Amino acid sequence: MDKLITALAPVFAAGLGIQQLAELLSPLLDKIAITYKKIVIGFVSLTIGLVLAFTANLHVLQLLGITPAVNPNAINVIDGVVTGLIISGGTEGINSILKFLKYKKEESKNDAAIKTPDGPHAVPAAAVPVPTAAALAEMNQK
Repeated sequence: MDKLITALAPVFAAGLGIQQLAELLSPLLDKIAITYKKIVIGFVSLTIGLVLAFTANLHVLQLLGITPAVNPNAINVIDGVVTGLIISGGTEGINSILKFLKYKKEESKNDAAIKTPDGPHAVPAAAVPVPTAAALAEMNQK
């Protein structure tokens, strides 16, 4: 997991740079063309994100373990476009990926904890007493 986060660091840095550029362009676009501000910032962010993804050889899908099934060149193009879109989203794009990975890690931990006993002193399931019907009825009355 730590290795993956380290591998995604350049994408995060690129997204942060895009976000800061948008912050700098925002007041300028307020004075020039407030009507098209969001479109211009989005287009500039996407363009820079795509350029960075392809020229810096950043591939988020491959970092996440998605491998080409048929055509390796096609996955590189798709990966570059997806990475460019993620970068153009600023820090939100990479944060979404990191949150997803964190949830998956926690889910894996929970699954492993359910499947394994709590240690060498764990009581086997067969040794745990099961309450009888009479005992359950008595508990329900209380």
